[in-house]
Amino acid sequence: MTQGEGLKVERLDAIRGHLYAHGFSTVQALADAVGASLATIRRDLQVLERAGAIDRVHGGARIAEGSSVEVAFQERAKRHLVAKRAVARAAYAALVPHATIFLDAGTTVLQLARLIRLNPLPLRIFTNGLTVAQEFLNVPNLSVTVVGGQLRSENVSLVGPEAETMLDALWFDQLFLGVSAIADDGVLYSVDSAEANLNRRMLSRSAVSWLLTDSSKFGTTATYKVAPLTAARVITDWRLDSEWRARLADLGVDLQ
Repeated sequence: MTQGEGLKVERLDAIRGHLYAHGFSTVQALADAVGASLATIRRDLQVLERAGAIDRVHGGARIAEGSSVEVAFQERAKRHLVAKRAVARAAYAALVPHATIFLDAGTTVLQLARLIRLNPLPLRIFTNGLTVAQEFLNVPNLSVTVVGGQLRSENVSLVGPEAETMLDALWFDQLFLGVSAIADDGVLYSVDSAEANLNRRMLSRSAVSWLLTDSSKFGTTATYKVAPLTAARVITDWRLDSEWRARLADLGVDLQ
């Protein structure tokens, strides 16, 4: 690779990183962010659009979101997006190259998957999330396995006895898990019994478990118990209030 080609690759990575962090950006904002001319940015956006990495819209661009996802899931994925992306960046920093990891089907974990797509590491990835798996199409350095099971459309996930049996034969270096609710009793809850069962199995089959959640989930409730908060290390955003931070410290939960 020539020096010019290397600089172009760095610039393309910088553009994708800026769009990931900020959502939609104008061509001018991208030019200012990466220190390139407007003409250069427009050519770069054409390259990234052909690769399927971005969507060009009037006046600028945004990270490609895809369109073949269940509507309710897609709407949830848009909520608290800035916070979820901040959590994903912290989770990405915890990734260990060459590790075997499990990514569940949650919307915050999806943001971690998108960050891995933008900045691939050598990883062996297992997931029960179809939308998560789609992020890794044609991405280098990744070995990706989708856990089989019954399709749960509400979360675009695979659950049930088949998925649980498959997990029993596997061991993961790291688990990255989303959650429906974190109640005042210090317990993780799910809105679905099959998801709760599979989440418990994930936790039992992982050396290190990370809970990825935006702060809006704290102090909320759902129907099905998953596990105590102490079962995982927690990554959340800056908006978590001091009362909950103190409670997590009292529980001995590793908070990042």
